[in-house]
Amino acid sequence: MIRGLFVTGTDTGVGKTVVSAALLARYCPTVALRYWKPIQTGIEQDDDTEEIRRLTAPSLAEILDDGIRLPNPVSPHLAAKMAQKTIDVAALTATVGHYPAQDRWIVEGAGGVLVPLNTSAMMIDLIEALGLAVLVVSRSTLGTINHTLLTLKCLRARSLSVAGVVMVGEANPDNRAAIENYGQIAVVGEMPRFQSMSAAELTAWAPSNLDPNGSLWEWLK
Repeated sequence: MIRGLFVTGTDTGVGKTVVSAALLARYCPTVALRYWKPIQTGIEQDDDTEEIRRLTAPSLAEILDDGIRLPNPVSPHLAAKMAQKTIDVAALTATVGHYPAQDRWIVEGAGGVLVPLNTSAMMIDLIEALGLAVLVVSRSTLGTINHTLLTLKCLRARSLSVAGVVMVGEANPDNRAAIENYGQIAVVGEMPRFQSMSAAELTAWAPSNLDPNGSLWEWLK
């Protein structure tokens, strides 16, 4: 078991990488954090690890390159099949055992919690194996209530700890209120779509707008 947060989303492309970078900007001055993307597909088009480096430079965080990197922007199980590889949850979990137990982690998933990894395991199985609390990233737009509540229900069905929700996009007070009420969860940040998507812009936003009440600190301290 390691300590920290697993950043998952209600969908692909929802903003997990930017929220992960914001977490590093928010908390790295206080605690040493390690960022890890265990599984990346479509590596020829996107590299979230490199994007984290760009968005957090200069950063006090350690950014790992370990993990499975696969071509083709498709589900992990399909990308692995196309590359004639198998994603092994136990092997990925063993990676964290090479680091000191007192370290703190920000781990970013691929897609949502029920994304298949192989013929039997899903992303939620990796989350459970790592033992991390989960931060859910959702859109602020129409449809987010259903997607977010389904994600929360799925996580809680496995008795996983949910640390909060970050909504990305134009602020929508009604959707936020519904998620907090029906999901019995705190929305710990409402992140806009940044104009320049730069490290400076993110660093200026994160300290006072992400987790203003410090509730995520309970999982990182």
